Amino acid sequence: MNDIKPAKSPLLPEPTLRRLPWYLAIVSTMRKAGIEFVSSTRIAEESNVDASQIAKDLSFLSIKGKTRIGYEVASLEKELREFLGFMESHRAIMVGSGSLGAALIHDSGLQRYGLDIVAGIDVDPSLVDSEIAGIHIYHPDDMERVITENTVTIGIIAVPANSAQDMADRLVEAGIKALWNFTPRRLRAPKDVVITNTSIYSHLAVMYNRLHQQ
Repeated sequence: MNDIKPAKSPLLPEPTLRRLPWYLAIVSTMRKAGIEFVSSTRIAEESNVDASQIAKDLSFLSIKGKTRIGYEVASLEKELREFLGFMESHRAIMVGSGSLGAALIHDSGLQRYGLDIVAGIDVDPSLVDSEIAGIHIYHPDDMERVITENTVTIGIIAVPANSAQDMADRLVEAGIKALWNFTPRRLRAPKDVVITNTSIYSHLAVMYNRLHQQ
């Protein structure tokens, strides 16, 4: 008997994928305000994205609006949440539980979008065996065990840059399938491991540069 695997989500262009959460935030606000239908033009006004681009982005998900009516807000919100994986629970471990790591652990909004940080890791003796927002902080020696016991699939890295690759290697060896990297170090990992880089310093550099150009 052949196993039938569920169809995978289409591989979207990255710029499109980055815009979808903005659309979701807009339609979520509209649903809470009691708005039933919304046009791509209205979403464009709120997102500063061209209406034709919005229609094209949503067409990747086979979402089409109705002529002269637009998109049903509640339905669009649900489809975006499902497609983006925000309705599923993705277990993560926070490697580096200092100021940035602690802020991420405290951010309850991440859990509302499907990211469930189940444990923290840190070398600081004052943090090990403590709790941050109810999340236990472990020593790196316990990391592999914690990952296995909690079926963790995502590793969030917020350690000093000189430790980032070592932590990434250990996470991958422990079975982690995705790395969310908050360090300025560009990580190496096998091709089947997803890496997303969020560089606060890069965003600061862009902002400062644009300020100086004004």
